Amino acid sequence: MRVIIQLVVLLCISLSSIRADIRLPLLVADGMVLQHNEKVKLWGWADPGEVITVNIGTQSYTTKTDKSGNWQLVLPRQKAGGPVDIRFQGNNMLEVKDVYFGEVWLCSGQSNMELPMRRVKPLYEDEFLTADYPQIRCFTVNKTYHFKAPQNDVTGGNWIAATPENLAEFPAAAYFFAKHLHQTYEVPVGLINASLGGSPVQSWMSEEALKSFPSHLQEAYKYRDDTLIQSIEQSDNERIGEWYRVSVQKDKGQAGAYRYPETNTNDWSDFKLPAYWGTYSQPQNGVFWFRKDIPLSSKEASQSAFLNLGRIVDADSVFINGHSVGVTTYQYPPRWYQIPADVLREGCNSIVIRVINSSGPGGFVPDKPYELKTAERTIDLKGRWRMKQGSEMLPLGSQTFIRWKPLGLYNAMIAPLLNYTIKGAIWYQGEANTSDPIEYSRLFPALIRDWRKQFNQGNFPFLFVQLPNFMETKELPSESRWAETREAQMSALREPATGMAVAIDLGEWNDIHPLNKRDVGNRLALLARKIAYKEKKLIASGPTYKSMKVKNGRAEISFTNIGAGLMTRDEPLKGFAIAGFDGKFVWANAEISGNKVIVWHESVSIPVRVRYAWADNPDQANLFNKDGLPATPFRTDANVILP
Repeated sequence: MRVIIQLVVLLCISLSSIRADIRLPLLVADGMVLQHNEKVKLWGWADPGEVITVNIGTQSYTTKTDKSGNWQLVLPRQKAGGPVDIRFQGNNMLEVKDVYFGEVWLCSGQSNMELPMRRVKPLYEDEFLTADYPQIRCFTVNKTYHFKAPQNDVTGGNWIAATPENLAEFPAAAYFFAKHLHQTYEVPVGLINASLGGSPVQSWMSEEALKSFPSHLQEAYKYRDDTLIQSIEQSDNERIGEWYRVSVQKDKGQAGAYRYPETNTNDWSDFKLPAYWGTYSQPQNGVFWFRKDIPLSSKEASQSAFLNLGRIVDADSVFINGHSVGVTTYQYPPRWYQIPADVLREGCNSIVIRVINSSGPGGFVPDKPYELKTAERTIDLKGRWRMKQGSEMLPLGSQTFIRWKPLGLYNAMIAPLLNYTIKGAIWYQGEANTSDPIEYSRLFPALIRDWRKQFNQGNFPFLFVQLPNFMETKELPSESRWAETREAQMSALREPATGMAVAIDLGEWNDIHPLNKRDVGNRLALLARKIAYKEKKLIASGPTYKSMKVKNGRAEISFTNIGAGLMTRDEPLKGFAIAGFDGKFVWANAEISGNKVIVWHESVSIPVRVRYAWADNPDQANLFNKDGLPATPFRTDANVILP
């Protein structure tokens, strides 16, 4: 009898262990924001045939899992507000707490969408002191890829509120977008951040959409081979690891202890910072050491300080008086290092920077701040430093960025979101596709159509940022792939319910990650107010090219989105180039005449083409409407009315 009882107990334990408790997707979690005034889908997994009851306050809804254990139900429209708790009851019970109903926006793209608030803090110290918006929430999707099939859940992430302790982790452009909407409409705002630095548009497209782009689809199929991925990653890791191991092993600065102030620098050469050291006839790749000595008073040395070293190509380690004060492993982040008071000393203080540059020109990016801030003063660190090469290396070949390959990010980071009801999407991407603007003019609209089809939520608003100004300015008018990519982005406005935030005045010539994300977010929010929230009279865009007419040897340019009128932020009006029948462009004279711009040049008797802000970095382009929004870059090449 005892044996029979034991067998029954073991059987019960066994049956219990294989029971599938109710499980929710990671998105459906504490602190989430659900879309208000829309039917909202909730979903998950449990035993086949299991009855699932969902309770929200006094409301109760019931569904049953299918034979595969999937379940879903649709909540009726809810008013904005909260918080509420949602209880899921099946064989087990789960409770999701602190849920709000409000506006939900998907945020995606590459690094300028991914860029967190901590990276722009020096521009927005006031925001970090005052921002406390517990009803603005963000879920950041884990960054991963999958090539074999669309995934049904993300691999990680959680909802956080825009409170002082979390603000640094919010995507900056999206945060300012959400703040604008939250303050305008006084409703909760939820952001789903699915973005990844360096990603081309094709990595965010579904297999179905990529069928129109066979070469990208074939590349995606190639990476369904796990063995291939493992082989590439292993080879890259070994090759890159060996390069850095040898560069450190050969580094004379390590053995010679170049980090310490006692090091004799008589045989070091002069270096004028900021600059790229390739211009000093030095080998560009390997390990390099830089040193500058500065005097501090006893009062300055007794307090903490802040060291700003702009941007460095590529990786740096920084020492003050021999003490390590910071490390940055790649070129893009700003170098901001806090210096504890016990590191500094009265009298001479040595600042030593060890730079490892693996490929291309190495150096200190010009037009960035290089300074030490003490409580008493700001010390400019630009100018004469001492320089010594630690080791010389051949250039390191680039790794294979598998995470950027077509399809992978869609399957892993977008497909798991498709059941979540959203108001719309904001998108900041394009830098990774500037090598082929013509293809981008097809890919980008295809992505918009693809997402709308996959989400099955109609033509939801899709708002995007046009590429800002970037790279060095050109003395003469010239062709530009960045300008062509901006034009390709603009062509996507043919899709319904789309809007483009112009950022041609917000870039930095020496930084692909410009810090001004407040204006980016606010311009996206203006578009949302007009397109998503139907504020019909709102001016949400700057002057947009309409047509060109030639009259008396001058070009008359007409615009839409004039708003309160045309204006220039400073005189004279700049950024226009003009060409006759020979197609040779020269910088043009331009002036505002009512709601038009008149463009001319004495060497062009009959204008045939006019371009505005047509360059990588048209930093002098200064046409705005009186509502404060910049004109969209354009070229008239195929749209001219001749006399």
